[in-house]
Amino acid sequence: MKIAHARERNAPAGAPFRIMAALDQAGRQWLDLEVARRRAANADERLAHNSVLFRQPLTTLDEILTRGLRVAALGELLDRFEPRANDDAVADATDLAFGSPILRPTSVRDFYAFEQHVSTIWSRRGQEIPDAWFRLPIFYFSNLSEIRGPGEPVWPPDSSQELDYELEIAALIDTPVKNLDAARGEEAIGGFMIMNDWSARDLQRDETAVRLGPAKGKDFATTFGPWLVTPDELADKRSGKAYNLACTAEVNGQVISRGNLGQIHHSFGAMIERASADVRLIPGDVIGSGTVGGCCLLEVKDESGFGRYLVPGDRVILKVDRLGELSSPVVSRPD
Repeated sequence: MKIAHARERNAPAGAPFRIMAALDQAGRQWLDLEVARRRAANADERLAHNSVLFRQPLTTLDEILTRGLRVAALGELLDRFEPRANDDAVADATDLAFGSPILRPTSVRDFYAFEQHVSTIWSRRGQEIPDAWFRLPIFYFSNLSEIRGPGEPVWPPDSSQELDYELEIAALIDTPVKNLDAARGEEAIGGFMIMNDWSARDLQRDETAVRLGPAKGKDFATTFGPWLVTPDELADKRSGKAYNLACTAEVNGQVISRGNLGQIHHSFGAMIERASADVRLIPGDVIGSGTVGGCCLLEVKDESGFGRYLVPGDRVILKVDRLGELSSPVVSRPD
């Protein structure tokens, strides 16, 4: 199942997103889940009495999670849906603008889970990877106020000349957990989505020089999208500690980076074990994988021939097998 926030492309500015689900594998047609809920509830009045899913209007995934519903519960609406001729509950993807699959995450913990990426970073410093990295999934907390969705512009922060993309895969927690061991960690995941953990490399360099951060080198933007994919859709791609999902990053149509989620060193289960140790994870929390090996300019801009960091006018498109494409324009910093 693919779940998204979307609205008509020609909708007035500020129009609310609707929660929708894909009706086909490629995400060409989308069902308005609130319309589907109303139809089912009208057809069988017992549903609203027996199930919280049918009792109240569905607005956003964020709101649904606060009710205690898990993402998989929305599948019942798809199962009950019976399409009609010229159905106003169904929209073509070409007519929709998508938003972040989670509009207001309750937290974003971003990990550092790919050895290829970590090795490159530490070798640039002339050092070996610290032993602690192999023993512990390491993360930092990101900024919740600058969440972007597909197509929303990003700009370099003030005083930065080294804007970089970072292709990651993020997992959405959709049930409360605490002290969950790695073997069961993935049971807490409602779905996966693409994440662009934007970086200002020059600001980040200064911060890490004093062994603190990341802070201003990271907190100006994080992009999620285009939709959330439930784990059952990826089951046949299971490989090692994750999934065999090819990842690419393009800038202005040129493929710059290639990687694979299956090369991850710390599994999502291990990350969730670490994140939930002595604290409660809650629905709406996001777990970022860290940069897929080779999937940022810091690692590959020279060997790829691209030779520079991002500038206004660039368009970055991150692609992950089964998870879709996440496109972001780079613009000049607003006055």
